Amino acid sequence: MRTVRPFPRRRPERVPLRWKIAALAAATACLVVAAVGAIVHLWTARDIRGRAEAQALNSLYAAMDVHRRTGTLTNGAALDPDGLPSSLRHLTDTTRHTAYDGHVDGNLGPSVWAAVRTDGPDGRVLAVQVNMGPELHDLQRLDVTMAVASLAALAAATPVAFYGAGLLARRLRRVCETAGRISAGDLDARTGPTKGRDEVADIAATVDLMADSLSRLLRTERRFTADVAHELRTPVGGLLAAVDLLPPGETEDLLRARVRDLRGLVEDLLEISRLDAGAEQPVRAHVPLGAVVSEAVARTGLDARVTVTGPGAAAGTAGTAGTARTVEAAETARTVETVETDPRRLERIVGNLVINAHRHGAAPIEVTVEGRTVVVRDHGPGFPRDLLVDGPRRFHTGAVERGSGHGLGLTIALGQARLLGGELRLENAPDGGAVATLLLPS
Repeated sequence: MRTVRPFPRRRPERVPLRWKIAALAAATACLVVAAVGAIVHLWTARDIRGRAEAQALNSLYAAMDVHRRTGTLTNGAALDPDGLPSSLRHLTDTTRHTAYDGHVDGNLGPSVWAAVRTDGPDGRVLAVQVNMGPELHDLQRLDVTMAVASLAALAAATPVAFYGAGLLARRLRRVCETAGRISAGDLDARTGPTKGRDEVADIAATVDLMADSLSRLLRTERRFTADVAHELRTPVGGLLAAVDLLPPGETEDLLRARVRDLRGLVEDLLEISRLDAGAEQPVRAHVPLGAVVSEAVARTGLDARVTVTGPGAAAGTAGTAGTARTVEAAETARTVETVETDPRRLERIVGNLVINAHRHGAAPIEVTVEGRTVVVRDHGPGFPRDLLVDGPRRFHTGAVERGSGHGLGLTIALGQARLLGGELRLENAPDGGAVATLLLPS
C-alpha cells in the first residue's frame, strides 16, 4: 500500500560523516605506520647483516694473513669449528665465502660466518664468526619504540581528524538542510556564504543558484496562473449572464452546464494561485468534526455513507448524503470530537475528496470520522500508480478509466490540508478502492 505525504519523510539512520572521515584517517595512519615500520625494520636488518658480513670478511682477512705468516689464530678465527654451516665446510677454492647462521644459543646468534680454504696440504677451512645478537636486540627495541610512538601519534591525530571532519560535516549539513527546506516548499531558503574555497562552498553556491532559478520559474508559473484566472472571471461572468437570456431548452441547459464548469475551473485556478502564493490564512474556530464532515458531504449532493465513531457516539452513525439522514448523523456527531480548525477549508477538503471518489471511483462511497481523522473511501480501481508515487498533479487525471475532470480537486485538497497543518494520505486499499485519509493536527 503506497502513501503520499505532504511532508518530507524522515530519513533512515545513517553513520555520521565525521565518524567515517575519522575512521578513514585512522585507517590511513595505521597503513602509513605499518608501511614505514616495515621499511625501517627491513632496511635496518639488512644494514645489520651487511655490516656483520663486512666485519667477518675483514676479520677473516687479517686472521688469514697472520695464520699464513705465523701459523697462529687471531681475531676469533678457528679451523674447522664445530658450528660452521655445512655450506662452508667443503670449499673447493681459496675465495672467501660468507653464510648466515640463524641458530641461537643463549646470547650467541644469529651470526654471520666468513670462511676460506687454507693452502696447506690438509685443506682445512679457516672461519670467523660475528655475532649479530646485540644489534638484532637493538632492532627489536627500535620496533617497540616505533610502535609506541605510532600509537601515540594515532591517538593524537584521531581527535584532530574527528574535529576537522565535524567542521566539514556541519557545513554539509547546512547545505542539506537548505535543500530539504527548498524541497518542502520554502523557496526563500538559502545557504548563504560559506567559509572556505572548496567543493562544499561550490555545492552551497550551486544549491543557492538552483533555488533562485526554481523560485523564479515557480513564481512566473504562479503569476501566470493567477493572471489567467483573473482575466477569465469577467468573460465567464458575461457568458453566464448571456446564457440567462437564452430561451429555455436543451441548448440553454447544455450551455449553462458548460459555462458553470468553466466558472468552477476559473475559481479552482484562483484558489490554487492563492495557496501557492501563501496569501491564504485559516480562520480557526472550535467546531464538531463529525457535524462539519456530514454537512460537507451533504453539500456535494452525492450519495455517501457517513460514519462517526469515538467516545460519545453509541455505535457510530451512518447516513446517505440526502439532507435528512446526513443532518441526523451530524447531530449525533456533535458530541464526538471538537477540533480547532477552519470549517470552510475543512468542508472544501472533504467535498473535493467525495467528488473525486464519485468521479473516478465506484460506489459505495464511505466517509468515516474517528477522533481527528477523516477517511474517504470508494470501491473503484484505486489511485493510479504515478499519483501514489509523485502525488497529485494539476490537469492530470490519471488513467482513462478513472473518469474525467481537470485534476485540480486533489491538488486543492492537499494544499488546504497543508494550510490547516494537517496531513493528507492517498493510498489504495488491499481489497480494492482508493482511500484518502485526512489527519488533523491536535
